[in-house]
Amino acid sequence: MLNVTTSRPTFSIEEKVIRGERLTQEESCSLFNVDLFTLGRWADFRRKVLHPEPIATFVVDRNLNYTNVCNTDCKFCAFYRHPTAPDAYVRSIEEVLNRIQELVEIDGTQVLLQGGHNSSLRLNYYTDLLKAIRTRFPQVHIHSFSPSEIDFIGRREGLTSLEVLKILKEAGLMSVPGGGAEILVDRVKNYMSPYKIQPSRWLGIMEEANSIGLHTTATMVYGAVESKEERIEHLMRIRELQDKTGGFKAFILWSYSFSNTPLFHLTEATGSEYLRMVAIARLVLDNVPNLQTGWLTESKRLAQVALSYGANDMGGILMEENVVSATGIKTPMMTKEEMIRLIRDTGKTPAQRNTRYEIVKIFHDKPRTHTPFAL
Repeated sequence: MLNVTTSRPTFSIEEKVIRGERLTQEESCSLFNVDLFTLGRWADFRRKVLHPEPIATFVVDRNLNYTNVCNTDCKFCAFYRHPTAPDAYVRSIEEVLNRIQELVEIDGTQVLLQGGHNSSLRLNYYTDLLKAIRTRFPQVHIHSFSPSEIDFIGRREGLTSLEVLKILKEAGLMSVPGGGAEILVDRVKNYMSPYKIQPSRWLGIMEEANSIGLHTTATMVYGAVESKEERIEHLMRIRELQDKTGGFKAFILWSYSFSNTPLFHLTEATGSEYLRMVAIARLVLDNVPNLQTGWLTESKRLAQVALSYGANDMGGILMEENVVSATGIKTPMMTKEEMIRLIRDTGKTPAQRNTRYEIVKIFHDKPRTHTPFAL
């Protein structure tokens, strides 16, 4: 059991953690004043309640950007291009299939299709792409199209977002990623990405996805102009929707990198701040089963440490990534073998999962062989 501290406010929160009771918004805000190691200890306790086995999971996946054309001009994005840019592109279906073939060759199970708001693309591009993937690679889970993309397709086609979701699901979409959430507070959204959907719209599309059997993930990108209280407000909105639908399989958070963006003058979040946010997320989001680390943005070593601060999943090996790397982050890409080693080095057992967080394979330590001395 955790050691109860003598400070009255801390004692009250720690007692709630031990009992598995829900933290209020005020209590959640006060977690920023708890020392980091105590906070990590509480979060790891909560993680062990949810995931008693000493394993950490990962998925073999690939991120595919079907287009880099976008008209939302988000201040933090270094990836997008305007339609007339010389390096603007739209991937053909065959290009996408060739890349997924490379994923399948290493026993990958998930593809994430991610693009911008490209006005030249009609609904049939998306449905034809999904159908082609499902036909050629029925074993691959299509975890694709953020709420912002769903909303954009609907407005482009004169359809509701629910209609778009139903059409995409029929074509082969299996789950919806949480991209585009950033911070789910109007003030912050209006500054960082004023031309993208508002927080209530993001939450509404996620609720619609859950209502037709599409599970989802939730995300947070922090470290810009939001306050600590607004970070907690974001978590509370995720928790509230999860109470309603139960559709979020996992929560993932990253810190911003501002290089190569109009926000280059802002100070980026520290590693200790990332660990604090991971721990707070685990304590506040008592109804979201999985918490994923962000090795791509935070570094592989910090992602390892996060497994002791409430996280139980190391995310995907990705194979390919273009959005984050456009900001100048140069984290080397991950291999399956490296992922297994990184998890083992934390003292946990690596386990490959699928998008539904079902275990595909557990990588137990290699048995030691005994070679007798020659006589």
